[in-house]
Amino acid sequence: MQPEQVQMLVDKYAAIDPEVKALWEEHVLFKKQIERLEAKVARSPAEEQEMKRIKKEKLEGKTKLYARLEALEAGQ
Repeated sequence: MQPEQVQMLVDKYAAIDPEVKALWEEHVLFKKQIERLEAKVARSPAEEQEMKRIKKEKLEGKTKLYARLEALEAGQ
């Protein structure tokens, strides 16, 4: 899915599907946390680990979000 398509589907379903809304809000939060960490000139080993953990959780959530959006589009 293209980012524009994802945004369109999130806008379409977030108001009627709490799972989509929660997954999207989590995705946005993770994105902001990653951006904050990446903006640092130097990161501690703990911050590097934290960033890896957040990226992994963001990817897992994105996979769930895409699956949910595809199911909603298929009428399930």
